[in-house]
Amino acid sequence: MSKLEVLRALIAAKRDLVVAFSGGVDSGLLLRVAQDVLGDNLLAVTIVTELIPDRELNTIRDILSCAGVRYRIIQHKMLDDEDFVMNTRHRCYHCKTRFFALLNQIAREEGINTVAEGVTASDYSEYRPGIAAAKEAGIWHPLAEAKITKPEVRLIAKELGLTFWDKPSNTCLATRIAYGERITMSKLKMIETAENILFDLGFSQLRVRLHCNAIARIELARKELQNFLKLDYRQIAHLCMQLKQSGFRYISLDLEGYRSGSMDDGI
Repeated sequence: MSKLEVLRALIAAKRDLVVAFSGGVDSGLLLRVAQDVLGDNLLAVTIVTELIPDRELNTIRDILSCAGVRYRIIQHKMLDDEDFVMNTRHRCYHCKTRFFALLNQIAREEGINTVAEGVTASDYSEYRPGIAAAKEAGIWHPLAEAKITKPEVRLIAKELGLTFWDKPSNTCLATRIAYGERITMSKLKMIETAENILFDLGFSQLRVRLHCNAIARIELARKELQNFLKLDYRQIAHLCMQLKQSGFRYISLDLEGYRSGSMDDGI
C-alpha cells in the first residue's frame, strides 16, 4: 500500500474532519486528499492574524475558492498576547496553543470530532514547539502518521495535479524576528514591505530576517543568490535605499542562502 493510500485510509476512518489550512503545500495536500475522501464532511479553517502577509492571504483565498471546499476564514489578534510578543524560543508554542483552542471550538460548533493540520514526518526532526501544543490539544497529524515527508508531499501533490505543488515554503512573519526582540506591528510591516520589494524583483524563495531592531539579513535560495550577485552597483544601491525607507538601518546578504528555521541555529 502506498503512503497516499495509507493517508486516504486514515482519513476515511475519521468520517469528518476540520483541516487547518495555512496556504502551504503540506496543508494543501492534506486538504485535497481529505476532500476526495470525505466530501462535504470536511471543513477547511484558516486563522488570519497580523502575522500573515497580504500577499499570502490573497493566495490562500484563491486556493480555497478554487478548491470548491467548505471553508471558514477566522480573524484573530496575536499581538495582544504578551507571552507571544516577548518572542522567546517558545513563541510558536504560545501561538499554536491559541490557534488550536480556536480550531477545537469551531469543530465543536460544527459537530466535527477531529482537527488535523499538515505536519509531516520531516517536521518531527526539527525544532517545532508547536507540535507539543498540538499534542496537548489533541490535534491530529495524518501526514506524519502516514510517514509522508516534506519532499514526498510535493511529489504526491504534483502527481495529483495540484497547481501549487512547487509553491515556495512560507511561514508567519514572526519567524523573521530574532528571539528576544519584541514582536511589534511596525516590525512586521517592515519585514513584509522588504520581502515584497524582493518578490517584485523576481525572487521567490526568500526571507528578510530582522536583527537588533535595525539589521536586515536577506536569505535567498541558492540559485537566486547567484542572480542577486549579478546585480550591478546601481541596482543594489537602489534596493538598499528602498529597504532603508521601509525602516531598516543596515542591509546584509546571507551568503549561506535561504535556510528554513535559520533563526533556530544554536537551539
